[in-house]
Order: sequence, then C-alpha cells, then structure tokens
Amino acid sequence: MDVRPNTIAISDAELADLQSRLERTRWPAALTDGWERGTPVPYAQRLAEYWRTRYDWRAAEAKLNRLPQFLADVDGQPIHGLHVRSTDDSAVPLLLVHGYPSSFVEFAGIAARLADPERAGDADAAAPSFHVVVPSIPGFGFSTPLTSHGWDIARTARAFDELMQALGYDRYAVFGEDVGAGISEQLCLDAGDHVLGSIVATDPGAIATQYTPPTDHLTDDERERHERLKDGRTEDFGYLALQTTRPLSVAYGLTDSPIAQATWIVEKFQEWTDPSRDLPEDAVDFDDLLTLVTVSWFGRAGDGAANMLYEAAHAQVAWGRSHDRPQGMVAFGEEPLMRRILDPDGHLAFWNEHPRGGHFPAMEAPDDLVGDIRAYFARLLAV
Repeated sequence: MDVRPNTIAISDAELADLQSRLERTRWPAALTDGWERGTPVPYAQRLAEYWRTRYDWRAAEAKLNRLPQFLADVDGQPIHGLHVRSTDDSAVPLLLVHGYPSSFVEFAGIAARLADPERAGDADAAAPSFHVVVPSIPGFGFSTPLTSHGWDIARTARAFDELMQALGYDRYAVFGEDVGAGISEQLCLDAGDHVLGSIVATDPGAIATQYTPPTDHLTDDERERHERLKDGRTEDFGYLALQTTRPLSVAYGLTDSPIAQATWIVEKFQEWTDPSRDLPEDAVDFDDLLTLVTVSWFGRAGDGAANMLYEAAHAQVAWGRSHDRPQGMVAFGEEPLMRRILDPDGHLAFWNEHPRGGHFPAMEAPDDLVGDIRAYFARLLAV
C-alpha cells in the first residue's frame, strides 16, 4: 500500500474562489428566523460574512498541519488522515472513526491528548497513551474524490484494517461514532483478532431511527416514551432520505455553493448537539466548526458523503453475525432509554453516561470523551 506523509496546502486561487462565491451568494427569501425549515437565512448570512471576512483559513491550515498526516491509496481510493504517534513506543494503536457529516477535523483537538497525556498537559499523566490514527471515511474530508462505487461500511472497514496493517499495527483499538460506530462493529466482525476492542459514542438520536435495536423488552410507559422520541425526530431525517435515494440531486449544490455546504452541515450541529445549547456556536467552537466545513468544501466532500450514505443504504448486510471482541459504549445526552435499548442486559464491557453533549462529543465534551476512552482501554488492557 502506498502510504506517504501529507501536508494540507490549499492554493491562494482556491481560497479566493471560496471568498468570491460567498460574496456572490444568491439568497432565498428570509421568511423565518427559526430552524424548523433548515438554517434560517439571517443566520446563514451572518455565517457567510464571518467566514468571508473574519475566519482565518491559513491559521486553521497551519494548526492542522502541526499534526502529522498521511495520504494512502487503498484499492484505488485516496484516504487521508492523521497519524499522531505517542512518544511511548509501547502505546496502543487507536483508530478513531468519525460519523456524518464529519471528518478527521473532529478529532484534531484530542489526538495529541490521547497520544501523550503528559505532554498535552492533562492531569492524569499515568493514563494510557495511544498511537492515534484518524482517517476520513472515503468521500469525506480529504479522502476524496470517490473513485468508484461500492464504498459502503463493510468495504470501508476492510480498507481501514488494511491501512492499520500498512502503518505497522497488527493489533489495535477502535473508537467510532454514528457511521463510524457501524464501521467499528464491522471491524469487530471481519478483522477478528486484529481488534483489541472497540468503544462507541452514542446520543439519543441513535434510538430514534429505523435502525434501532429490538424494543420488545420495554415497558408500556417506555414504549410510549420511545414513540414520542421517534416522532420528535421524524422531520430530522429528510437529509438521509434524499442522500440514500438521490445523492446526486444534493451533490450539485454542495459541490458548487459553499453556503449550501456550510448550512447543510451547520444545520446538523444545530439539531444534534446538546439541546440545552441555543446555537451551534454555543455547543462547539465556531472556528473549529468552520474548519470542518471548509475542509469539506475544499475536499468537495458533499458529493462523496452523499454517495457513501447511498452505498451504505443499498449494501447487502448479513444480519445476525456475532463476534467476541470486547465492546464499550459512552452515551451523551440525558435520555434513560439509551441504556435500556442499547445495553438492556448489561453485557457491554464498559458503559458510561454524560448528561451533557450530543452527536459530536470530541468537539462538545472532549474531556469526557478522552476520559472514557482512556478508562475503557485501561480496564481492558489490565485484564
């Protein structure tokens, strides 16, 4: 496998083109200030102005480039990501897998902390350290463009296992969230002893979809609560219905209009972050959010992400398979049904809950997430 060092280097022409497109945005009618129909126009206009005049991509680019990166070719597909080695040669290799609509950027703030707790200034210098690998899923971030059909969850898991072997990691730990949780599970199924164990992050949205595990064991009151939860998320899944059926219909706009790409992502930060926060910038650092958006724009990832969701929805899945890899889960958000549905028998090797946070814990609650990853694997490795 061809794996080589990488440095992000967006040209001045690309940056000028972004600013020009933002300045020339054609705006829809501003009929509401609410989010019930999507990102409201007044908010989007303020976002565009900040992005164009105050956000500093060059500073963000330099910050990302302080983290070692790679660019690999796996089965003809470019896969880009971070590879932050610990100063401890005996550290555990750790694969971090993001979800939708994210990329390697989401974990940029915690990669060094996981690699070297003491160097990062964390209080618990005795915590386990990791050799951290953070690839963007094919079609996301700079793992673009998609070069062929078929990049579903199973194929992505195989590619990530091949990547870890190519980096010299015969056995490794896995963390995943959202789509990344599915990839983590697939790695446990297919990569066998290569996987030391996995831990995934979840939030209340995970039990309000068509993929929710069986709920026959719930009480009548719990079923009513679950139905209310699902009803409350019904209109939230329009993005999924479109991309899993007609990904190209949205890909044109996401590829051609930076404000379309930005509002498409920012809407999900509004809906999926901690509900106690009024706006996306109340839940996560706004410049970090814009860095994630800007990487998606320069990588033309709107197209790839849409097509990856299409592939995942149309893949042949072998239900009922099992594995013996240890698994842990950490839940963000106040919802008692999460464990009742996701771990009803208490069979998971690790479970922890946090009342705050949501779909993007590495950006919303990094201390909690780093602590749980360390605690789980410290316990697992001590057995």
